[in-house]
Amino acid sequence: MSNQEITDKHSVILKEYGKNIQRLSIYISEMEDREKRTQSAFLLVEMVKQLNPSMKAENDQKIWDDLHIMSDFQLDVDGPYPSPQRELLNKKPARVGYPKGEIKFKHYGRNIEKLIEKAVEIEDDEEQEAAIIYIGQLMRSFHSTWNRENFDDGIILDDIKTLSKGKLHIDLEKVREMGLFETNTRRDFKLPSEPEANTNNNRRKFSGGNDRRRNNNGGHKKRR
Repeated sequence: MSNQEITDKHSVILKEYGKNIQRLSIYISEMEDREKRTQSAFLLVEMVKQLNPSMKAENDQKIWDDLHIMSDFQLDVDGPYPSPQRELLNKKPARVGYPKGEIKFKHYGRNIEKLIEKAVEIEDDEEQEAAIIYIGQLMRSFHSTWNRENFDDGIILDDIKTLSKGKLHIDLEKVREMGLFETNTRRDFKLPSEPEANTNNNRRKFSGGNDRRRNNNGGHKKRR
């Protein structure tokens, strides 16, 4: 039974090309003259690009590989690329490995550990403290989802010290008095990459108060 008969009885191998392109690739593979096969294969590649404008952006090697596949790897031509290996088509993809290393606190997740690693690298004390506060707020929100009872900011600080190997510090009393780890205060703190925006906001707060005083005291209403 010829390849042509097999194609007529079975579905198209690569549906994006259609049955006619597949038949042509098989027909070219059965030509006796090698030079003619090669010329016809080049013409077929250009025809594919014309019939499928979306494939113009494709790498030519992909189209050539697909011609070999549609011809059941019988296309023996002097093409610009070698024929792909049949074994690779049925080869299972390599398994994606999981990140190595055990997570110390699974309820926080690995991203918290990565944030703490970045915070440890911050040299500026104020920026590092802002990062600790931001991380503490995240950890508190994660912690409260699984343990709403017996909660204390000291637990968060102990976990931060453990994950940072004692390299991150912030005063516990300061955290408690100012509610630094409460999520509703998150808007008052910025990540280390945005120190200027935080400074400008503070300037507007102070200047805004002075402007109001000047408007209230400096203006005089005209008496009628």
